[in-house]
Amino acid sequence: MEGFPKPSRATVHFAGKRVYLSRGDFFGKLYKIGELADISEVSKRTIDYYTRIGLLECTRSSSNYRYYDSSALENLKVIEQCQQMHMTLEEIKQRLTLKKSNMINYQAFEKQVEHIKNEMNHLNGEIKDILQVANALDEEEKKKMLSRVSPQAAALLQSLVMFSG
Repeated sequence: MEGFPKPSRATVHFAGKRVYLSRGDFFGKLYKIGELADISEVSKRTIDYYTRIGLLECTRSSSNYRYYDSSALENLKVIEQCQQMHMTLEEIKQRLTLKKSNMINYQAFEKQVEHIKNEMNHLNGEIKDILQVANALDEEEKKKMLSRVSPQAAALLQSLVMFSG
């Protein structure tokens, strides 16, 4: 596994549930798969699958435990966001690779930009549909609708209605 040192038996220290790896300049908190699952609210099976297909990286102890660093938490957030945008696992893998790489893969970058453009076009269509419905509502119906959504969504809907005329 690139970029993350494989710990030797002497470098893994147990402190409660957390494991610390010290090697050279690196000192960081590591998590067992179960801890990562609890923190991220992603199943161990899913984390294992993501690790097998290369979306997540782990390091193994001499007793063959898998340990994940804090970048795994960040990557799980990115994966969740990408899945909400209906990206394939291969597209997500490309995005994660691009994120951790200092070199730019222009083909992957262009593909991501195109994907974002498509999502924006889709969202623009959704916004137009919402505005048509919102503009047809009377003030009482608008208040009822806004009371059923989150404060952030309510603020967004109010702004959209205001800007639509």
